[in-house]
Amino acid sequence: MTKTSAQPAIRRAKLQDAPRLKACIDAAYAPVKSTLPDLPDVSAGIAADISENHVFLAEIADRIIGCAILGLSGTSAHLMNLAVDPDVKGRGVGRRLIDAAEAFARKNGTREMQLATHVGMPENIALYTHLGWSEMERKGNKVLMAKDL
Repeated sequence: MTKTSAQPAIRRAKLQDAPRLKACIDAAYAPVKSTLPDLPDVSAGIAADISENHVFLAEIADRIIGCAILGLSGTSAHLMNLAVDPDVKGRGVGRRLIDAAEAFARKNGTREMQLATHVGMPENIALYTHLGWSEMERKGNKVLMAKDL
């Protein structure tokens, strides 16, 4: 992707976005797939996620460059997936997607968000910590984190 100063548009995903969204998620996880063989298929079921959860995507010029998948349950929310195309890594796309998910969760009465990330992805743990998340526990290869809203 050509470097540009344009900020991505953040919007809710639609079912017709599923193929491009799957491609974006696959691209985001490609750099770690070979080093983390226990990583699940993170793009499987994206159409169901769009239908059953709250999927936010970031796009520039009709190119999907990231997404956040949010599940709501009562006063708690679960950030199920955050994926950003490696071509735009470090440009604040992940932060903007998390901000959109948090704002949506707050608007819907959520008091806390939780997530699980892989222990083999320390850059993710660092990002979430930087954005105010706290590590709650580690279970096997998972790092469980939470943030009060």
